[in-house]
Amino acid sequence: MSVPAGTREAQAQAPSQTRIALRTVSRSLGTSLTAARRAVVRAARAVAAFCEPVTGVISTTGWLVLAAAVVSLVLAWAFGWIEFAFLGFTLLAAVLVSIAFVFGRMHFDVGIELQPARVVAGERALGRLAVRNAGGAPSAPARIELPVGAGLAEFVVPQLAPGEEHEELFAVPTNRRAVIVAGPAVSVRGDQLGMLRRTVRWTDPVELFVHPVTARLLPSAAGLVRDLEGEITKVITNNDISFHALRAYEPGDPLRNVHWRTSARTGQLMVRQYEETRRSQLALLQSTERAHYASEDEFELGVSVLASIGVQVIRDKTRLSVATERVSLRTATPTTLLDDSCRIDPVDRAYPTMRDFVREATKRLPAPSVVIAVGGSQLPLAEFRAVETVFGNDTQTVAVRIDLGAPSSLTKIAGMTVATIGELADLPRLMRRVRP
Repeated sequence: MSVPAGTREAQAQAPSQTRIALRTVSRSLGTSLTAARRAVVRAARAVAAFCEPVTGVISTTGWLVLAAAVVSLVLAWAFGWIEFAFLGFTLLAAVLVSIAFVFGRMHFDVGIELQPARVVAGERALGRLAVRNAGGAPSAPARIELPVGAGLAEFVVPQLAPGEEHEELFAVPTNRRAVIVAGPAVSVRGDQLGMLRRTVRWTDPVELFVHPVTARLLPSAAGLVRDLEGEITKVITNNDISFHALRAYEPGDPLRNVHWRTSARTGQLMVRQYEETRRSQLALLQSTERAHYASEDEFELGVSVLASIGVQVIRDKTRLSVATERVSLRTATPTTLLDDSCRIDPVDRAYPTMRDFVREATKRLPAPSVVIAVGGSQLPLAEFRAVETVFGNDTQTVAVRIDLGAPSSLTKIAGMTVATIGELADLPRLMRRVRP
């Protein structure tokens, strides 16, 4: 028995229409579930924000005590164990009693002072915390917590009369180069067991800059850039101080360059050309990859060398750019350079090679006349030599290799000057001998 053609086509289209309908229903269901999930998340966040003033007071210890109380009461109800019921109600009573310790308001004026605000690593720095009762009634005793670097200082402020001030002095550890942050100062109210903890922030953080130890160098880094200052190049320009030749006037040439006497004699406008004079541009770069240094002390010596050279070049009023893999240091004044050097930290592998780092660090800078590359004893000399290939023949490259405890020396390797620094005290002597 044959089936009409129209019937066969209808039977073939029926499964396709069913699949399309199922996909449409599935897509609509997925969209509805996603919208419902987002609505639940928004509602949960709204409830959490509403309850935060209460739940934020409960510490981790408090949550553990509440959880233990609930578990104890559930066990007592499920198994009829009176001991767990007693334990659960005791824990709940402890939480309820601790609520009384978080009530009360304080009216304080709190100040943090660090003297001095900048020190050299190893020098002494002191901090002062001043708390004054700014309210109209005597204040209750309070506890002040003050983060200082990686540590936490705690001070007990006694009862203060209106307008009375309480002062606390503390020492700041400055044995290593760093930016030490003191603050914010917060007052803490709560029970002795630490189940409930209510804090009020009173100050902003204050920074103490612990500068690296530096060596004093002679002006111009003992001739490092002096020989380049004012050196004439073969580049021809329309504006400079070294006269080169005359040429015929072209539209757009500034009239101030017209040589009127020659123009009058030849009957044609003639303009001056000049040889470009090199302006010293020094790029000071340090590799901070952890693997390039044998120890943490060797890394610190590298930062001290970088800062010592940079400070002297800034004092010489030579244009300077200083950079590491992660930080570009400000060079407006010696103080800003030293402040930024406090933020230099070792990094893991940032660039495949030293050459890649130098190329990336200098690609947006004016063409430097001198490049000083600083690296550790674990950085191969071939990496230093590869830095030369980044620049043209007009750029002189000096490699400063930090090798803590090794004899300091100055050598030439295929035209590159390599200074090996074993201790910071040797830096001035070696820099006096450097001639690019």
